Amino acid sequence: MLINKIKEQIAQNAEMTFDDFEYTPFNQEEGGLLKATQLFGKELQPMINELNGYLIA
Repeated sequence: MLINKIKEQIAQNAEMTFDDFEYTPFNQEEGGLLKATQLFGKELQPMINELNGYLIA
């Protein structure tokens, strides 16, 4: 599930950025930035920012 991959990325690298969607596993297993944008729309950036804030703290 895409949200779990985002969580793992933040846990391993202390943050998530739009660039991360261009790398494995996002671009191969989850459809990359295009799929993330289709799923979350304009809420994607605020969601990533919020998750970064919670999971880094």
